[in-house]
Amino acid sequence: MVTAIKENASQSSKEQSLVLWFNEVGIADIPLVGGKNASLGEMIQQLVPHGISVPNGFSTTTKAFRYFTQTSGLEENLRSLLSDLNLEEVKNLRQRGKLARSLILQTPFPAEIQDAIATAYQELCDRYGSDTDVAVRSSATAEDLPDASFAGQQETYLNINGIQGVLDACHRCFASLFTDRAISYRQSRGFDHLSVALSVGVQKMVRSDLACSGVMFSIDTETGFKNAALITAAYGLGENVVQGTVNPDEYVVFKPTLKQGFRPILAKRLGSKEFKMVYDIGGSKFTKNVPVIPKERRKLALQDEEILQLARWACLIEDHYSQVCSTYTPMDIEWAKDGITDELFIVQARPETVQSQRSQNILRSYHLQDKSDVLVTGRSVGESIGRGKVTVILDANKLEHFRDGEVLVTDKTDPDWEPILKKASAIVTNQGGRTCHAAIIARELGIPAIVGSGNATTVLKAGQEVTISCAEGEEGQVYAGLLPFEVKEVGLENLPRPRTQIMMNVGKPAEAFRLAAIPNDGVGLTRSEFVIANHIQVHPLALIHFDKLEDEAVKAKITELTALYEDKTQYFVEKLAYGIGMIAGAFYPKPVVVRMSDFKTNEYANLLGGKQFEPKEENPMLGWRGASRYYDKCYRDAYALECQALKRVREEMGLTNVIPMIPFCRTPDEGRQVLAEMAKHGLEQGKNGLQVYVMCELPSNVIMAEEFCEVFDGFSIGSNDLTQLTLGLDRDSALVAHLFDERSVAVKRLVKMVVETAKRKGCKIGICGQAPSDYPEFAQFLVGLGIDSMSLNPDSVLKTLLMVAEAEGAKAYF
Repeated sequence: MVTAIKENASQSSKEQSLVLWFNEVGIADIPLVGGKNASLGEMIQQLVPHGISVPNGFSTTTKAFRYFTQTSGLEENLRSLLSDLNLEEVKNLRQRGKLARSLILQTPFPAEIQDAIATAYQELCDRYGSDTDVAVRSSATAEDLPDASFAGQQETYLNINGIQGVLDACHRCFASLFTDRAISYRQSRGFDHLSVALSVGVQKMVRSDLACSGVMFSIDTETGFKNAALITAAYGLGENVVQGTVNPDEYVVFKPTLKQGFRPILAKRLGSKEFKMVYDIGGSKFTKNVPVIPKERRKLALQDEEILQLARWACLIEDHYSQVCSTYTPMDIEWAKDGITDELFIVQARPETVQSQRSQNILRSYHLQDKSDVLVTGRSVGESIGRGKVTVILDANKLEHFRDGEVLVTDKTDPDWEPILKKASAIVTNQGGRTCHAAIIARELGIPAIVGSGNATTVLKAGQEVTISCAEGEEGQVYAGLLPFEVKEVGLENLPRPRTQIMMNVGKPAEAFRLAAIPNDGVGLTRSEFVIANHIQVHPLALIHFDKLEDEAVKAKITELTALYEDKTQYFVEKLAYGIGMIAGAFYPKPVVVRMSDFKTNEYANLLGGKQFEPKEENPMLGWRGASRYYDKCYRDAYALECQALKRVREEMGLTNVIPMIPFCRTPDEGRQVLAEMAKHGLEQGKNGLQVYVMCELPSNVIMAEEFCEVFDGFSIGSNDLTQLTLGLDRDSALVAHLFDERSVAVKRLVKMVVETAKRKGCKIGICGQAPSDYPEFAQFLVGLGIDSMSLNPDSVLKTLLMVAEAEGAKAYF
């Protein structure tokens, strides 16, 4: 009873306070200090003891705001002013917003509020030094809610110092409750303007103007994949990243194995980071943007340990808020690095408001039905498609020119643009990354956006008809013309789960998070040569023997690609590890079968530097490919790089669900030589659960299946090569293409033989070839054989799953 009385008295005291320190408030105090400040207090109280660093500070309370508006008569005047608000008329909105802000700014603070703020700021100065620099941020009661972010609606002021400077900034924050964007956002979401109150947070600045800062999400922002943390970083104060003024670096970290103590960085992407926001010391403003020197732009802003530290904090913050909210709560977090102390800090955290609200029971996909010239590319936001006429707007004062259904093309957006963004069919910006303002609002509105294009405002012309596609991976495309597209929706509830494992063929790492949402039992085929061709582009021997390259143009291009790497071979290892790791993480802990490189000599020659190292063969399809390369003295050093990449994925990232698979292995003895080569580089079969599969794509694999079972842990039937070698035809030749048919009796007899042998020997066997994706009757044939798994093209997974389940009479569910 005594404890309850004390708690009630403490709460009553807080409710009467004009100012509260962050360590006095928590998430339950949103009505008192708004979402932003309540979250800062929650982290300082609950998460700082767990090692997260959060700068100290204080907040004015909503009581102070209401005391100010009610005692001065502002509330009644503001209600009258907004009575004829019309969001459809931009001029009306601007006029009402300007008058509302003027009313507030012309009304002085009561002495009690001035004294409370001044006293608290002086205490902060006593701790950090006289006239300490602070960030002054608005924190509204209708803000940072799980279903509406209100992020950026009110103002933030950085590098504020001195009592008068803090008072002025607080006053301007109060007025910013009525920015045009905040008025529009509240009205469109049904909030009464006078029911929302404002708190102001005054927080010690982190000197990220001397280092870097950014935003991170504890969920993948495009797909809603829960196991990834996305971190963005740029030099200087964080406003440039939030507003999309710069294209930041991006990093992706896999959360489950991070929590187990591994170092699972799945991706790094170098941003251009053209400008940085710094203190305007002695200037007329508080901050200014200055160019970043080219040398710094070509470097990543964060070191690996810093990336991992931030990701660990993201996990801690997400886990805490999920516990507090009693439901999974992904987070949107702002961080900063102090350039004086080199310490990292969390400066804001709020619930993510788009992916966390999306239905998990419906799989929606967009598909272009035609293609045309690509006019502009950039980072894709969302996975949808939009189209319309281009309107180029470079000045927020010209927003009234925008019409419903048009494609907005601009340099960047900020919250002032929100009154028109909801009218757009798509957004294209020159600047920004996946966490910038345009990206966040596009996701919230459910429209496609392409950010960081670099040149959209010069290439795209007013009135031009275009189609914006963000449905083709991480690169978004602006196509000429209004192209047809379709939208497919599939309900995922109560899908049957057949005995036969239904796996997927995944080629592009950028699509892995999206594809993982399709019900599946893992990945039956990932081709490492896809990653090599698209993300590495360089022949591995050209990296090993870089100094001996004869083509100067090739040498220059390789120098450009490997600029971040002192050891050029590590470019190959890291890029391959990232590509495989992204797919392995997306489907973790399900098995992901990675086929080691299976280029033909002519395909290897097409890689940068490849012509110098590859022989010319009359029939590359039947020549030096697959296993025969791996142990050959002319190529084994290159294969070692593949092994190093796979070892990094399994041991450094902790993704032990990866299963390497050896292609085109002609004899069991050749298989043993390959395994010995892998063991030299730390991939020892059986150690740390490592299994190694072999492709069954040669008649010899079938005829000697028992012997191959003694060497490998499993088979995956490659029906394409098995068909061409059984029927004695080149599947790349149009002259005999009409004879190519996996349903051939000869092919089916071989498939039956190898399945029966594998099952008799207790060896796993699946199929990753094209046949079951293309022919339902072939899939039914495989079910009849009792094959362990089928790996299908993503667009065939659901229909084949249903067919297989029917054939089996499956009753279990995903």
